[in-house]
Amino acid sequence: MMLHCLLPGKLQSKKIIFEDVFSARDSATLEHLKELSSRRRVIEESINQSSFITEAIAREMSGGLTSHCLRDLQKLEQYLPLLENLIFHVDLVCSNHHVVRWISELKIRWSSALSSSSFFNLRGPKFFQIDNLRYELGMSLYLYAALLRERAIEILPTDLVQSATLFREAAGVFQHLANEVFPSLQSSQPVERPPEATPSICTVMSLICLAEAQAVTIRKAEEKGTTVGLLAKLHYGIIELLGEATAILYSNTRECKDISSSFLEFISSCKALHELRSLKYLAENLKIAEQLGVAIGVLRDSLINAKKEVPGEESWRSIFGKEIDAAADMLRKFEHENEFVWHEKIPTGDELPRLQGNKIVKAIPYNPKRWERELSLKI
Repeated sequence: MMLHCLLPGKLQSKKIIFEDVFSARDSATLEHLKELSSRRRVIEESINQSSFITEAIAREMSGGLTSHCLRDLQKLEQYLPLLENLIFHVDLVCSNHHVVRWISELKIRWSSALSSSSFFNLRGPKFFQIDNLRYELGMSLYLYAALLRERAIEILPTDLVQSATLFREAAGVFQHLANEVFPSLQSSQPVERPPEATPSICTVMSLICLAEAQAVTIRKAEEKGTTVGLLAKLHYGIIELLGEATAILYSNTRECKDISSSFLEFISSCKALHELRSLKYLAENLKIAEQLGVAIGVLRDSLINAKKEVPGEESWRSIFGKEIDAAADMLRKFEHENEFVWHEKIPTGDELPRLQGNKIVKAIPYNPKRWERELSLKI
């Protein structure tokens, strides 16, 4: 089993009405602006949980989709190409002072799901305003990537292949945000921004999605009877991916200074869980290679470290506990066999072998879509 954290997708936003701010020269442009507002409103109502539409009507409107997550993905897929088109046309006249004023009047505001300060605000979530259409694009895409990840978790019990693909797609969207969208915000006005609107956090989220995709791939490999030596390296590849994410979080203190402790615990707990699984497979491989003493040393060391990392979250603790019990049971069997048959010396510390990880998953690149419609704005 995997540890799951749905926190990254719990964003909220304030209403935007594009046609109240931008002046259209013709009816086609006005209709485009109204459609943008309409498409955005259904997303906002869903994530803010302010919609009065019944489940049956929501299912019918989406063409029969039963998954709430899939319905939200569909809404974003209908909104994002329209938004990309607006940005394309606004960029053509971006230096005009009217356009700059219009964008500020939109009051683009999003909350953060990862900021620790958002959890201690008695008046509800804290909203961050940045007067830049790429902030709206970035946060909408961030939500899209987070929902792809949620959908991957949702279908994990029934479709391992599709689940891994969705994790890789989410990783690709987060990479696009880190490399193409949010760097342009860094040079804009120096205002407070949510952690989600930074290249660092998007890179961290991409690495987490890749680690999750690899974890799903390992489950498929286990079903196929892959050798324990390779499984140990694949689990260690997850540790390396999460290690990269942790290094970014703790080295970039400016962008990552206000991160929720629950999210940080999720990453460290995942890392510790896969380290235990990796070393368990390594011990099994060592026993096959008739190095029982070394296998016992590896298991003893892994259990000592794992017991220091048991998470506080109950569902995570349960998965962790089962893994610790399985490793302890294996250790007892190995120790019993060694005591009565082999009498091998048990190495410790630096005498124990060190693993190298094997990373086999890659992000699926995200290609933005733009509905090409001519817009004519009054300047």
